Amino acid sequence: MVRLDKAKQSKLVKLAQRGDTEAFGELVKNHQRAVFNIAYRLTYNREEAEDVAQEAFVRAFQAIKRFDTDRPFGPWVFRIATNTALNLIKRRHPEVDIDKVTVIADPSPAPDERAIAAERSTMIRAAVAALPPNYRAAIELRHFQGLSYREMSEQLGAPLSDVKSWLFRARRKLQDMLEEISEE
Repeated sequence: MVRLDKAKQSKLVKLAQRGDTEAFGELVKNHQRAVFNIAYRLTYNREEAEDVAQEAFVRAFQAIKRFDTDRPFGPWVFRIATNTALNLIKRRHPEVDIDKVTVIADPSPAPDERAIAAERSTMIRAAVAALPPNYRAAIELRHFQGLSYREMSEQLGAPLSDVKSWLFRARRKLQDMLEEISEE
């Protein structure tokens, strides 16, 4: 999918605000992969991620008239997706047991080094999945989405100090979990 330039995106948002569903559909097409990826990295479940993505776009459509057209659409819809995923996690998965998380490994055959890297990646993903939702979101946004602390604060709707604290605690907890796994 070709990324929309700022002017084209702004035009589509303004059309969508006037009820143009085709314009909103273009915005969805342009952001659906990123929204799904955010949802999947937070839920670790394909069906739930699809539900979260769909719900995020429904909520965005319902709120599009209140959207500030001077701001980019992407971060706004990503925040909606993040909040939707976190709400789902809180409702359906109060805690995740690291021993019960299944991460699908790459099925293609690989040399020893790739196998070790894949195993390490699987362990990290399982450990991230076992974090509390706010910590998981902080790790996802910082390390997988590459957001700044300020962008994370905006997307999570939390004070900057909370976001920094969550990220610090998440990293420490991940380190402890991974050390525990490597000792086994």
